[in-house]
Amino acid sequence: VQLQAYGGGLVQAGGSLRLSCAASGGTFSNYAMAWFRQAPGKEREFVSAINWSGDNTGYADSVKGRFTFSRDNAKNTVYLQMNSLKPEDTADYYCAAASATGIRYYIRRTRAEIYDYWGQGTLVTVSS
Repeated sequence: VQLQAYGGGLVQAGGSLRLSCAASGGTFSNYAMAWFRQAPGKEREFVSAINWSGDNTGYADSVKGRFTFSRDNAKNTVYLQMNSLKPEDTADYYCAAASATGIRYYIRRTRAEIYDYWGQGTLVTVSS
């Protein structure tokens, strides 16, 4: 599975961006998806996850209420709508795909090690 993330850019604090991640080379609906981010000098951190059908999502506390994760299995694409952006949201954002299923997925979905495929990062910069 190849993942291509795009949509990053420069935005002022309080603004919005929508990231997309397009998948190819596999059966997209078989994969749970996630976004992680990594700011300069910091560890990679979990942002959001979505299950195979898109009816279950999870968010880091830092983005809850501001970010919305969705997927369109017909288009093999996931979207991360980011509103009310803050300077601390500045980071490279990575999409990832996991083939894990069931309880093994749900209890570990915030952990990078369960994701089998990763896209390249797309940079989000939020100015104050």
